[in-house]
Amino acid sequence: MRLILATTALALLAATAPALAETALAPATTEAALPAITVAPAAMRAMNDRVIASGMVGPVESVNVAPLIEGQPIETLEAEVGDRVQAGQVLARLSDSTLTLQQSQFEASVAAAKATIAQGEASLIEAKSTADEAQRVADRTKKLQAQGTASQAQADNADAAAVSARARVMVATQALEAAKAQLALAGAQLDNVKLQLERTEVKAPVAGEIMSRNALVGGIASSAGQPMFVIIRDGALELQADVAERDILKLKPGQTVTMAGVGAGEKLSGTVRLVEPAIDTATRLGRARISIDQSDAVRSGMFLDADILVAAREAVAIPVTAVGSAPEGGATVMKVSADGLVTRVPVTTGIRDGGYVEVLTGLEAGDMVVTKAGAFVRDGDRVNPVAAATN
Repeated sequence: MRLILATTALALLAATAPALAETALAPATTEAALPAITVAPAAMRAMNDRVIASGMVGPVESVNVAPLIEGQPIETLEAEVGDRVQAGQVLARLSDSTLTLQQSQFEASVAAAKATIAQGEASLIEAKSTADEAQRVADRTKKLQAQGTASQAQADNADAAAVSARARVMVATQALEAAKAQLALAGAQLDNVKLQLERTEVKAPVAGEIMSRNALVGGIASSAGQPMFVIIRDGALELQADVAERDILKLKPGQTVTMAGVGAGEKLSGTVRLVEPAIDTATRLGRARISIDQSDAVRSGMFLDADILVAAREAVAIPVTAVGSAPEGGATVMKVSADGLVTRVPVTTGIRDGGYVEVLTGLEAGDMVVTKAGAFVRDGDRVNPVAAATN
């Protein structure tokens, strides 16, 4: 029995040995498959460079309204917060009873001064007439003395009377000038009281919208402390946006801006009006003042996000994920040739917009790049490029 089994095993081994030897010596004919790698073309796209900022809405110019006279009680208020007012419109009225009494007193002083002037003019005329007569008498007396019909004493008396009359003329002239000065003083005092009476009407210096009112009926008008009213000049509002230090130099007056409030569905439009020249040393933020086209849709104190369009142009762009970095620094991409050869290419990037980045140098439109550079391939590899889905 054992002899039969051994014979059978030897026979099977002899039959399979040539086939095993042929298989071991046959060369490998199947090459390894190339890895499939997603690629995307460098293509011309509309690229927009934007700066994102946020801030509070405030007036372009706020005007404080204070009383021009002090110490008078506030009798009435003619305007309320939110009212639109015109330049010169009365906002409040102060008590004028004390000033009215002063006006009456100074009017009486003016009348008295005018009467004094009239008396002085009459006295001056009389004094001049008396002086002229005294001078004529003195002249006649001198002639009579020369003829021997008048004594020296009479001539001396006549000369003294003429000198005295001339002195009275000077006194009357000075009295008249003093009366005129008194009239000018009383007139100035009267004009001052009239001006103060006009200023009991607190008027708006500019047209605009009243933002706040601190005046209360019965309060004493004073320029110290808070103003009676605060007016938004012409009702013009702007966004005072805080901008990161790295972005502030990109901003220029005239750039277009899109704004949105918290929870607001409708977008607001505007332009950069002013870029402040200083950076806050504590927050390292700059500030841009942005005019709002739809100023009636916002209120002072609202918070808005701003999207400032800095630049817009057609440029060669690739997905942001395609950009990597070289060991020595700088941006690079994995460029894929038509036969699947991967080459690391240094590039210069520009605007980033959404999921794409502008390529300034290193690529041309139509070049294919690995969408996720450096994740699966190295410089010099061969791949099976698979086009990425377009969006």
